[in-house]
Amino acid sequence: MKPRILYTKPSITEREVVYATDAAQNGWGERCYEYINRFEQQFATHLGVAHAIATSSCTGALHMGMAALGIGPGDEVIMADTNWIASAAPIVHLGAKPVFVDIRPDSWCIDPAAAEAAITPRTKAILAVHIYGNLCDMDALLDLGRRHGIPVIEDAAEAIGSQHRGRRAGSMGVFGSFSFHGTKTLTTGEGGMFVTQDPALYERVLTLSNHGRARGQTKQFWPDVVGYKYKMSNLQAAIGCAQVERIDALIARKREIFQAYRQELRGLPGVHLNPEPPGTVNGAWMPTVVFDAETGVTREALQQAFAAENVDARVFFHPLSSLPMFDDCPQNRLAWSIPGRAINLPSYHDMTAPEIERVAAVVRQLATRAS
Repeated sequence: MKPRILYTKPSITEREVVYATDAAQNGWGERCYEYINRFEQQFATHLGVAHAIATSSCTGALHMGMAALGIGPGDEVIMADTNWIASAAPIVHLGAKPVFVDIRPDSWCIDPAAAEAAITPRTKAILAVHIYGNLCDMDALLDLGRRHGIPVIEDAAEAIGSQHRGRRAGSMGVFGSFSFHGTKTLTTGEGGMFVTQDPALYERVLTLSNHGRARGQTKQFWPDVVGYKYKMSNLQAAIGCAQVERIDALIARKREIFQAYRQELRGLPGVHLNPEPPGTVNGAWMPTVVFDAETGVTREALQQAFAAENVDARVFFHPLSSLPMFDDCPQNRLAWSIPGRAINLPSYHDMTAPEIERVAAVVRQLATRAS
């Protein structure tokens, strides 16, 4: 049996160990927020935003941000049908309704034209999720938001390192959210970040993030509203500080692996990798191959072929509207079609060239058979 190739694992060095050890030994009392504050400042600087709040997850960041925008029962939030449930869950938790629209064939992200067609008087926000590091068409979405007076939210959980015309993913919408799950380019094990340029929105989320206790409140243990508990621990933030100090190298390595796959798979008929249109940089969190329907290559065939080679490949997200808790939206044709002929490829930081070649060989073999 060939050695197992995992689809992902984090890049942890001695720096992370030293910081985490210091937080465990000394990060209490007066130092209990030291790494959290440092991590927030460093991440905000990297992103080019004014405000950042470290959270226990990207889902928590979305939940608080949407609550701060006043999203609630009877409201609608438009989002792509192709996504992980974590992007839709906060909408449901707030009593609002996710409205699923189709994706674009080139980016696998929300189709701005479909989003505009879905706007109703109940639309409270548009959620732009940069899937697998691919970028939504932010120019079109931000213009759409301006014309209709609707805030555009960025879910950049999978897009650390992605850039649109020099602006980093997550920094363009009314607020952005990030994930630092163990699978992500930058990790704290579990964790996330809320970011915004809007000082008033920042203050509202800061209050919500601390059980509703406002920063300026002079009474001890006096909440002004019912808030949330989505805080990141100082221990996690210590790992995050070490990671963000290495962030350029972490992104660069992801992109190197992505480019290696592009080189290995170039010229294959009917096979498409993550796009990188002019003016953009793809952070390459999760290299993904999509086969044209005409090839006849299916998700199940891809899973079988990778399993036979002891390679841990991951399926493309199912359309959210196909899940039992939502109504079917088969009119979202691409969102329902693409997952049945696509697969995520392994891309952990210390992948070797022979491992990349092993993965690419499986794709080439299926593409050759199909042609």
